[in-house]
Amino acid sequence: ERVILDPVVLQGLLDGAWRSYPFKRFRDGVDICLLYEGDATLALLRYAPGASVPRHRHTGLETVLILEGAQSDERGEYAAGCCVLNPPGFEHRVASAGGCVVLVHWSSPVEFTEP
Repeated sequence: ERVILDPVVLQGLLDGAWRSYPFKRFRDGVDICLLYEGDATLALLRYAPGASVPRHRHTGLETVLILEGAQSDERGEYAAGCCVLNPPGFEHRVASAGGCVVLVHWSSPVEFTEP
């Protein structure tokens, strides 16, 4: 039996509506708000200034929309409004010098290659 879910509408994300969402600890300095978990995952990640996520490999497509602040990896820095597509097999570390909030979609889980 298939369960049909109603669509979810997230309004005002670009205007900071995410500030009222419930976040929990994901890693040191990085909090997560899970918006959808199922065949894929959609979440908000909130990085404190100087926070980072260790090196990891994408097993599926990752789509990241920077909502506030800036996020960086080995390829460069991505400011608010930037959308980053990381293909399956891509590896990187992610950091935010000044802090940021991103909307991220994982088509499949990441594999951490560093602790």
